[in-house]
Amino acid sequence: MLLFSSISKYFTFTDMRHAFLFALLLSTTLSAQYYPTPTAWANKTPAETGLDPAAIDSAIVFALANEYSGARDLRLAILQSFSREPDHALQGPTKERGGPAGMIIKDGYVVAQWGDTERVDMTFSVTKSYLSTTAGLALDDGLIRSVKDTVADYVWDGTFNGDHNGKITWEHLLHQTSDWSGALFGLYDWADRPDRDGNLDEWRYRKLQEPGSQFKYNDVRVNVLAYSLLQVWRRPLPVVIKERIMDPIGASTTWRWYGYDNTWVNVDGLKMQSVSGGGHHGGGLFVNTTDHARLGLLFARKGKWGDRQLISRRWTDMIQTPTPANASYGYMWWLNQGPRQWEGVPDHLYYAAGFGGNFIVVDEQEDLVIVTRWLEPREIGEMVRKVYAGVKANR
Repeated sequence: MLLFSSISKYFTFTDMRHAFLFALLLSTTLSAQYYPTPTAWANKTPAETGLDPAAIDSAIVFALANEYSGARDLRLAILQSFSREPDHALQGPTKERGGPAGMIIKDGYVVAQWGDTERVDMTFSVTKSYLSTTAGLALDDGLIRSVKDTVADYVWDGTFNGDHNGKITWEHLLHQTSDWSGALFGLYDWADRPDRDGNLDEWRYRKLQEPGSQFKYNDVRVNVLAYSLLQVWRRPLPVVIKERIMDPIGASTTWRWYGYDNTWVNVDGLKMQSVSGGGHHGGGLFVNTTDHARLGLLFARKGKWGDRQLISRRWTDMIQTPTPANASYGYMWWLNQGPRQWEGVPDHLYYAAGFGGNFIVVDEQEDLVIVTRWLEPREIGEMVRKVYAGVKANR
C-alpha cells in the first residue's frame, strides 16, 4: 500500500484500479529472485553481489591447488580406500574422474567457476542427499505418512522382519541410526566400514544397537533405504527425481543414477533397478558440477524454483534437524554443527558430501551455494572459510 500511495502522487489514472495493478506488478518485479533457465545461467562479478573479489579468487586458487590426492582412476581409488572390508569388490559402474572443478552461486547468479563444470563425474555419497530428496517427495505426496512410521508397515517382504529390524523407522534410515542387520543384494551390513578393532566373528556377531541410539555411516543400510523407497514409489527413483526435480530445475540430460549389476528387482511385473546411495562399490549418481549447483540453489531457496514449490519447505527444514545421535547429521545432509563443525563459518549452513572431495554447500540466509569437486576432503573447511571471508568483507 505504501508503494501504491507513492505512485498515486506522481501518476494520474482514470481508473485507480489500474494504479493498484501497476504497483502490484512493480512490487513483484522488484522482489523477484533470479533463476537460471535450462539453457542459460547469468553471471555477475563477485563485487556486483556484494562479495569481495580478492577473497573469492583466493578460494578458487586454493581449490585448484588442493586436488584430491587419490588416483584419477576411481577403480583404484575405491579399491584402495575400502580394501580392509571383507570381500569388498566393485559391483557397479565407475568412471575415471576429472580435475578440480566448482561453482559459487550468489543470489542465483554464477559469481565464480573453475575447471570443467560440464564434465560428468561420479559423486559418491553426495548421492545420499539426492536419495533423501526422493524420501521428502514421498512424504509430501503422502506415500509415507510420517518419518516416525516403521518401514515394515510399507515393506513387508522380509527385509524388516524380526524384533530388531521391525523397530526401524524411516527416520532411523535417513539419520543412519537404524543398525539394520542383514544382507541386501549379497552385501552384509557388518562388512561395510567395520570397526578398526575386532575380527570377522566379532563384526558378524556384534551386539545390535537400539534403533535411533547410535550413528553409523553404512552404505548397505543406505541401499536398504533406496530399496524401500522403490517399494513405496513403485517407480525407479531416477525417474522420480528426473520428473519432479531435475527437469523442473533445468538440469542437463547427461546425469545418470546407477545401482549394482545384481540390484534389478521385480516391481509390479516390471524389472527395475534399485539404485545405490553412493559409489562405495561403484554406481551411484554420475553428474556434472552445474547440475549440482542447480540442486543447491533449489535448496537455498527452500525448495522453490520460480513460482513452483518443488519440494515442501517442511522438508527443507526437516533435513536441517540434527539426529540426537550425531549433531552433525540431518536427513542425509551434513550440518555445520557438532563434532564435524567447520570453525569460522556460519553454523546454519548445511551440505552434501562425498568421497574424493565432492561437496554441495547450501546457505539459505545468504542465498549462497558452493559446489566443489575433487578437493582434498580435509581442506573443505578452509576453502569455505575463504569464501565466507568474501561475504564478510563487504559488510
